[in-house]
Amino acid sequence: MTTYEQIFENNKRWIEAKKSTDAQFFEKLSMGQNPDFLYIGCSDSRVTAEDLMGLQPGEVFVHRNIANLISNTDLNVMSVINYAVDYLQVKHIVVCGHYFCGGVKAAMQSRDMGILNPWLRNIRDVYRLHKEELDAIQEEDQRYIRLVELNVEEQCINVLKTAAVQKAYLSNGIPKVHGWVFNVKTGELTDLEFDFQQKLKDIQEIYNLGTNIPPK
Repeated sequence: MTTYEQIFENNKRWIEAKKSTDAQFFEKLSMGQNPDFLYIGCSDSRVTAEDLMGLQPGEVFVHRNIANLISNTDLNVMSVINYAVDYLQVKHIVVCGHYFCGGVKAAMQSRDMGILNPWLRNIRDVYRLHKEELDAIQEEDQRYIRLVELNVEEQCINVLKTAAVQKAYLSNGIPKVHGWVFNVKTGELTDLEFDFQQKLKDIQEIYNLGTNIPPK
C-alpha cells in the first residue's frame, strides 16, 4: 500500500515526467480548460475517468459520486451539469457505471444502510421501474450486471430532464448524452448505445423545461 509520504514523492516524479515531454505543460494547463467531455462516474477508487478514457488533464470535466447518480435534488451534480453545459459548452455528457459496483449491490440488500438509505433509494427506484425484467433473471450476478446497465440508462434520462441540457441541445445540437459501463475485471469500456435523441422526444411531453419547443 502507498504511504502518505509517498504521495508527494509520486507527485514530484509526475511533474518531472510531464515536463520531460513538454516543458510548458503546467504553464499551458494554468491558462484554462476547454474539455469536450463531462464525465459523471462512480466514486469507486478502481474507476478513474482520465485513465480509462486515455485522456490528459484538461480534456475531461469530472464528477463522481456513489453509483454515478444524477438526482435533481443534488445541487452538486446539478451545478456540475449546468457549469459544463452553459460555461464550458461540452460536446458530450457521459454517464459511466461499472460492473461490480458496491453501491448497486448495497441497494439490493434488505437492510438499513443509515445515511446511505435516501441515496441508495435512487437505485432501488431503478429496480422498481424494471422489476419484471430483473426478476426474470435467475442468476443473481447477472441480475446485478443488468441493474448496473439499467441504472446508467436511467441516469442518462435524468440528465436529459435538466433544462440546461434540453436548451443547449435543442439550440445548438450539443451536448450529446452517452451511457457507458466499465468492466473492472477486464478494463473494457462498453458503449450502451443510449439513444438520447429518441429518449428526449419520449420525455418532452412531461419534462419540457422552458424550451418553448413542442415535443415531436
